[in-house]
Amino acid sequence: MIIDSLLDTDLYKLTMMQVVWSRFPHTQVEYAFKNRTADVDLRPYADEIRSEISHLGELRLSAEEEAYLRSIRFIKGGFVDSLRGFSLNPDAVEMRADSDQLRIHIKGNWYQTILFEVPILAIVNEVYFRNTQPDAPIRSEEGRLRLEEKCRQINIAGVDLGIIEFGTRRRYSREWQMFVLRTLKDQIGDHLIGTSNVHLAQTMGLKPIGTMAHEFLQAGQAFTSLADSQKYAFEEWMQEYRGDLGIALSDVVGMDAFFRDFDLLFSKAYDGARHDSGDPYVWCERLIAHYEAFRIDPKSKTAVFSDGLDIQKSIALARHFQGRIRTQYGIGTNLTNDLGFNALAIVLKMTRCNNRPVAKISDTPGKTMSEDFDYIESLRRAFELG
Repeated sequence: MIIDSLLDTDLYKLTMMQVVWSRFPHTQVEYAFKNRTADVDLRPYADEIRSEISHLGELRLSAEEEAYLRSIRFIKGGFVDSLRGFSLNPDAVEMRADSDQLRIHIKGNWYQTILFEVPILAIVNEVYFRNTQPDAPIRSEEGRLRLEEKCRQINIAGVDLGIIEFGTRRRYSREWQMFVLRTLKDQIGDHLIGTSNVHLAQTMGLKPIGTMAHEFLQAGQAFTSLADSQKYAFEEWMQEYRGDLGIALSDVVGMDAFFRDFDLLFSKAYDGARHDSGDPYVWCERLIAHYEAFRIDPKSKTAVFSDGLDIQKSIALARHFQGRIRTQYGIGTNLTNDLGFNALAIVLKMTRCNNRPVAKISDTPGKTMSEDFDYIESLRRAFELG
């Protein structure tokens, strides 16, 4: 089967899950899947996808995995205790092949459903590619050549380039992701600072990296007034982790709203911010200016770039901001699904929390995901967006 470990997921799913366990245990949520890839019909693969999702219900945390989680400083022992015997319930996942597309909808308790997103996206990817790209040996050779060229570019760039492998959700396959990480570990040395995949971090001796995703800040929209929701989420996160996991996601309602809400307290308490939409140069220049306005040395903070990066973009950003702010580069699809064909653009996002709509308003057109246009307008008004 494609997924054989509960830890075959991104770290930020577990870090958010801990906050949910600790602070929002009774919260009910809904997620929706969207295929943004033009001319790709996933309906023929519905039965295979459904079988793989059903297998997720058989997974349990092993003793070795439990011990590994306990070794991570910011993971609470009580939270790990709660994962003993934990299982995903595939009945919470509704999947149907409509007249025009494959639809996946998840509904249930937040703690019980939060781990579905990453494995389902990985399943959809691998099922699709094993059906549509049968010449795997040829593709793998092309992918290997591309990967080795990326390693060469990193090694000759002459800049401090901290690469984080972020590719679980859109990987070609689990085996390919493992090959990519082994190659990076062997060929680029200290330029590889970790992976978002917890299982691979454990088995390959890498650092697991990740903090929060959009859904955490979106959920804040259901707990307080819309205008205060982003600040509420940052405060809850800060109180839970007390200085750990200090990278704030900056684009849930756009960078203008982020910089208004990311006040002196948050700017001092958090280690930095993550970029995931919009112009990365404009964003980072504004982040540096934001810190300087508070008389905070930007060189003491970290800017994490993670929006559709490839190696060349990362090198260019590193050169531009070298010596001005610390930078890291979360690269996903370009590492784990670059074998000579187009990757899928698929997402699985929270759409409702406690029976209230939630959404993000992206700095990149087309990334906003909500079919409730009235709610989007309410969110825009609340955050004074144009």
